[in-house]
Amino acid sequence: MIQHCVFLRLKASTTADQKQAIYDAIAALKDVVPGITDIKFGQNVSPEGLNGGFLDGFIVTLESIEARDAYLTHPQHVEVGDEIITLTDGGLAGILVFDMLI
Repeated sequence: MIQHCVFLRLKASTTADQKQAIYDAIAALKDVVPGITDIKFGQNVSPEGLNGGFLDGFIVTLESIEARDAYLTHPQHVEVGDEIITLTDGGLAGILVFDMLI
């Protein structure tokens, strides 16, 4: 299994409704992308102050590296990713991705 961890530094102008719409779109990927076993999302609640401005994020758990690779190129994932980029501070610079095998 692999966890695809994505941390977001959203623009200050991003509304709660926009944020929820993104989370809803990410959650909906589980119904259309084969190999997704779980999706979690939310705000950073760490008191350490080491988040670098990445205050929101999500983790997609997938069955395998192959499932992750198919997820990355799936048209609906690409569509959601493009929307996320419009909401992040600095575009791609406002996104941190970390994949790990579990």
